[in-house]
Amino acid sequence: MTLRQKLETIQKLLGLTQTKLAEQLGVSFPAFNSWWTGKSTPRPKMQTAIEELFLEVTGQKIIPAEQLNAKKEVLRQKSLEHKSVIAEILNNPDIRDQFILKLTFHSNRIEGSKLTEPDTAAILFENAALPDKSLTEQLEAKNHQTALNYLFNHALERGIVDENLILKLHAILMSGIRPDAGLYRSHAVRITGINLPTANYLKIPVLMPAIIKEAAKTTDDIIALSVKIHAQFEQIHPFSDGNGRIGRLLMQSMLLEANLAPAVILQEKKQLYYTYLYKAQTKGDHSQLENFICEAVAYGFGILERKA
Repeated sequence: MTLRQKLETIQKLLGLTQTKLAEQLGVSFPAFNSWWTGKSTPRPKMQTAIEELFLEVTGQKIIPAEQLNAKKEVLRQKSLEHKSVIAEILNNPDIRDQFILKLTFHSNRIEGSKLTEPDTAAILFENAALPDKSLTEQLEAKNHQTALNYLFNHALERGIVDENLILKLHAILMSGIRPDAGLYRSHAVRITGINLPTANYLKIPVLMPAIIKEAAKTTDDIIALSVKIHAQFEQIHPFSDGNGRIGRLLMQSMLLEANLAPAVILQEKKQLYYTYLYKAQTKGDHSQLENFICEAVAYGFGILERKA
């Protein structure tokens, strides 16, 4: 693969302009453009940096266990600094609203919503109706807000992660959008864009209780468990629609139960998220997805501490 092809792949998967990619690599745009057009070649040190970034964004990078464990330890220490993450969220309206906005905007945007963040804020907090925007997408935003509020209250009451919670969240999320809201799918589905078999719909009533039982287990590594459950849930694909959003809500419930901040998966990192999720599902290597979720939880702590 040529240098240009690698740079194009990196740019696509990171969702960056050439200017922003040059900034990330720490070089001027003229220098970057010279590589892009083939007029010059990066120095060996920069070639190594580009190769490492290429392996990272394409899901080929090996995350050393000590590096991943160090990130998890930072999050564990953060958790110890907060007596109750969920109580802090609910007792501080500005923090709660920021989580609701960020989680709703980014989760819906990952699923294809065209609403901007200001659009989403107006819908959520001003009850605005935007005549030039999709009515379904506006309802999806309000429903996601309602689902988050339900999940937050459930977490505060130390409610267990169970099948009833998943079905209730789906019923809220798809209310007024789908007639099968709160029900498992009764037909076959395919995940668009990837070669990944989903569960036979007849097996879903058996598979879901098993996965929820595992999600409720006590563990010293909630990041590893939540990532494993997320990968399995998305491959089962238990609903006709809303699987990505419900899967991420399930992850938030598990993280809050462990006194960690919600994981804010940024929509601009959608392709990385999908790449790492697919790697976990097809190769059984969860390391990059765990590393990715650690960063998403760190972003969540930034919101909790009013730094993001």
